[in-house]
Order: sequence, then C-alpha cells, then structure tokens
Amino acid sequence: MSGKIRVERTGCVATVVIDNPAKRNAMDQAMWTAMGDALLALEQEDDVRCVVLRGEGAEAFGSGADISEFSRLRSTKAQAIAFGRHGHRAMHAIQSSRKPTVAAIRGMCVGGGLELAIGCDIRLASDDAKFGVPIARLGGVLAYPELEGLVRVAGPQVALELLLEGRLIGAAEALAKGVISRAVPRAEFESELERTVQRIVSGAPLAARWHKKFVRRLLDATPLSDAELAEGYDCFDTEDFAEGWHAFLEKRTPSFQGK
Repeated sequence: MSGKIRVERTGCVATVVIDNPAKRNAMDQAMWTAMGDALLALEQEDDVRCVVLRGEGAEAFGSGADISEFSRLRSTKAQAIAFGRHGHRAMHAIQSSRKPTVAAIRGMCVGGGLELAIGCDIRLASDDAKFGVPIARLGGVLAYPELEGLVRVAGPQVALELLLEGRLIGAAEALAKGVISRAVPRAEFESELERTVQRIVSGAPLAARWHKKFVRRLLDATPLSDAELAEGYDCFDTEDFAEGWHAFLEKRTPSFQGK
C-alpha cells in the first residue's frame, strides 16, 4: 500500500499527517505533491489558526524521499530537477505560511523529513527523536532550496557537520545546536503538544500573522520603509486589539475573531 498525506481538523487546528509508517513515513513523488496541495489549501482557510505537521505513529516523523522510486524518477539530473520541484513547492508552502506552524516530531526525522520540519515555526520533539541528513551516503547533495532552511535555522557550521558526517543526532544535541525548539520526555509528548497548540490558538490570529511577517522581514538587511514601520501599529485599529484589552480589564478570556 502506498503512503498518503492526511489532513485532520480539530476546531481551528489542522494536522497534516505524513502517513507511510511501513517506510518510516518516507514520501514518494505523489506524497510530496499532496503535501504541497494540502498546505496551500489550508492557507486559504481563515478558520484555521494553527497547522501541525507530524508523521503517522511514534517511530518516525519522516525519513525523506522514497528511495525505491529513484530508478524511475530520480536517476538523472533532469529527473532530479523535475522531482525536486514537488518537494520545493511543499517546503516553500510551509516556510511561507502566514499561519503558525508546529512540527510534532517523534522518532526519525531525517532528509526531506527534517527539511519539512525546519520550515515550521516551532519544532517540538520527543526526547528519543533522531535527526540527520545522511544524503552523502547516497552520493547526493542538498540543492539550494533544500539547504536554505537548515542553514538559516541552525547555521552553516551545524549544517556542514550534519552533511559531511552524515550521522544522526539525538534530541538533546539537536536542541543544543538549534535544530529544534524543545525536547520533551516521550511519555509527555502528546500532552505538551496539545498545550503548545492551545497557547498558540488562544492568541489573536492577526497578531500571529503580523509577528511572522515582521520576523521574516527583519532577516532582510534592506532598511525598513516608512510604510513598513507604520504597519507595526496597524494592530491598534483592529477589533481583536479592542477585545484583548477589554477582556484583560474585565478579567475574562478574550474571544478573538481575526478582525
């Protein structure tokens, strides 16, 4: 049975599941395409306030591309370029999403699986998770679109260490190197994931969207324009801001509508 990308919804939270446990959630070309489709579709759903990306089961978040189809789809430069477009589309979709994104990582998170996780805003991992990019063992390299996220998040030194050695690192080392945001005991993983998501969705969705935009913009050394500086105060004219401070004074939980 081939793998699939599954989307589950619970209230305002959408969970995108890499579902191919027989192959440690490896992704074939069809799954990479489906991943991009799912992420781009969720981007258009205003009622979705958080997207969680995870693998089926507890043994793997994702182990990257399905090597069994390389002889048919990825054995030449031309084929690799065509194949790569599907993965790059999915990676760009998660990296550019205006919605808060969480990678829920259990077990193996290597190759393309790590590249997807790196694109998420928060990477929460169980303490038994393993990370790596052992592509050199196949004689391959990461193309620029695949490498950019790892270099941006963990830095060039860590990226080269993972690529040149090809070894897998544990959650504690991944945390120390900036590859993940938090590592939690395996037994507490699901409850901490739920708390993390609830903290996110309890905030104002417009504030989350602006904060993501502003953080990305500050990675660009180009001076901010007057219009960009002014946008930093647009929130004060929103209904959500009025709701937020009124709720604080009235000692109640705010009800944000994204307006």
